[in-house]
Amino acid sequence: MWLNDEQVADSAICIYRKSLLRSCPNYIVIDNLFDEVKLDDVMGILQQPHYWQTQKHTYSALYVDNAQWQKTSDDQRFVQRDVWRRKAASSNIAQDFLSFLRGDEFMSVLSRIFDVSLTDMNVAEPEINTNYFRLSATDFVEQHADDSPGREVCMLLYLNKEWNNNAGGELVFIGKDNKPIRIAPVYNRCVLFDPSSKGSEHWVETLNSEDTHEYRYNITSWYWSE
Repeated sequence: MWLNDEQVADSAICIYRKSLLRSCPNYIVIDNLFDEVKLDDVMGILQQPHYWQTQKHTYSALYVDNAQWQKTSDDQRFVQRDVWRRKAASSNIAQDFLSFLRGDEFMSVLSRIFDVSLTDMNVAEPEINTNYFRLSATDFVEQHADDSPGREVCMLLYLNKEWNNNAGGELVFIGKDNKPIRIAPVYNRCVLFDPSSKGSEHWVETLNSEDTHEYRYNITSWYWSE
């Protein structure tokens, strides 16, 4: 079992649902949602350096190569980070966890929280929508929205033990009334949000190289309705 049962009991789901509807953007934070022993095993895989490659996005194009990147102005670059090379990895617990996050059990939990039927039935390549990422002090995720048509839920899960409060790396929602919402990327903290809700535009604070470990790790996963 990947999930901690008490975190997905009917009473907990009801609380999440109410909190989601009251917030702007529509988001919730769930700590200790997953089995920490299993997450520790996942981290043992993620800390192997040969599974990672640099990923770069601009506001006009995704997955640009180095030549395109150099031709793009700084203000048009919105993501530079490392992505886990899942196809290069043999079968292991990190792969198993990604499969669980796209499986019926977990998607059913999300469907109950958001009161929407989530499915990969019409998603061409569902596996590319759930993966591990890491940031160093030279990387960045600038302000952007995740509101692609049909996308109902975005999930972020943080995998950073003993995170220093001065390290940076917070998720920041634009929120409302000029009051941004900041969420620290601590271990086994799951953030779920509706990407079409008001105030859901977000970014990641730059890491402070003097106060952080080498990388900030997270999983990002997107889900669609029928």
